[in-house]
Amino acid sequence: METSKKVAVIGLGNIGKAIAGDLVNNNHEVIVASRNNEESDNFARKSGGLAQSMNIDTAIKTADIIIPAIWFGAFKDFFSDHGNMLKDKIIVDVSNPIAPDGNGGFKKVIGERESAGELNKAILPQGAQLVKAFGTLGAENLAGASNGNPEKSVLFYASDDSTTDKDIEEVITNAGFDPLKVGGIDQSIRIEVFGDLHEFGALGKTVNLTEAKSKL
Repeated sequence: METSKKVAVIGLGNIGKAIAGDLVNNNHEVIVASRNNEESDNFARKSGGLAQSMNIDTAIKTADIIIPAIWFGAFKDFFSDHGNMLKDKIIVDVSNPIAPDGNGGFKKVIGERESAGELNKAILPQGAQLVKAFGTLGAENLAGASNGNPEKSVLFYASDDSTTDKDIEEVITNAGFDPLKVGGIDQSIRIEVFGDLHEFGALGKTVNLTEAKSKL
């Protein structure tokens, strides 16, 4: 299944590389961009022609679906710097609002009942649409659990605008996972770290579609 929407992954840290790598490994084209142009160029060279390296501004202008694989705290600047270009784009928020706790673990950097998805929606540039997705697994399983056999693993997502659902489900499917919607952006907290549907929360593991539906 090939989406008609062009996808750009902005940022090639562990999460960004996992998402872009999943798409490439499933023979789907993707645009990659990074503040370090050499990094995105190197990724593209190794992609067998499926990844195209661009600078960040060009990637945003070219793509329909923008996946900023950046830290939660960087979204405000990202929206501020590129706001005009993000109009009419679908923004996929993969972020988790956490930081090291100093004891080898992680802690939330926002209120216990707050979610990154809701906070990022509140500052979303006018005309853009936000979807919460690709953040329910850590980077290791985001890369390693793609194309699960005999059953695919699920990636949950949340969106307020149902018109984006088909496009997001296609991207998730193209990355080698089964998509499952949990509701609107007000349900984002469930699919962020420590949430009941996150690998590093009550769920505690990857799940197939049948298992995932039983948790909703």
